[in-house]
Amino acid sequence: MSQDLFEAARDAMALCHAPYSKFPVGAAIRAEDGKIYAGANIEVLSFPEGWCAETTAIGHMVMAGARRIREVAVIAEKLELCPPCGGCRQRLAEFADPDTLIHLCDAQGVKQTLRMDQLLPFGFKTEVIG
Repeated sequence: MSQDLFEAARDAMALCHAPYSKFPVGAAIRAEDGKIYAGANIEVLSFPEGWCAETTAIGHMVMAGARRIREVAVIAEKLELCPPCGGCRQRLAEFADPDTLIHLCDAQGVKQTLRMDQLLPFGFKTEVIG
């Protein structure tokens, strides 16, 4: 089931805009409605004011009306098994459950899968703060 998520992340990575870091990243989210929302990192000259692939994918998901993430795939061209950065871990957690699956990929596919609570064990809890 995660093959289509991997392919969406890989295809999104090809559309990144990373002229400064030269570090393409793609992410794809399967929302609770079963639809896939993809994103790539987008950099601007005021580095590091761009946004990550996961952030782009979350934006697409939210703008389509979905609010819960079932699973995520992340791929980076120059780093195998690239996990989401710290900020994206919290962003993902805002829309995920502790058991949401996070798939880390290389060029061939999914190589490691973690749960959200493993990726961000001490994240802010929205039900406490918000």
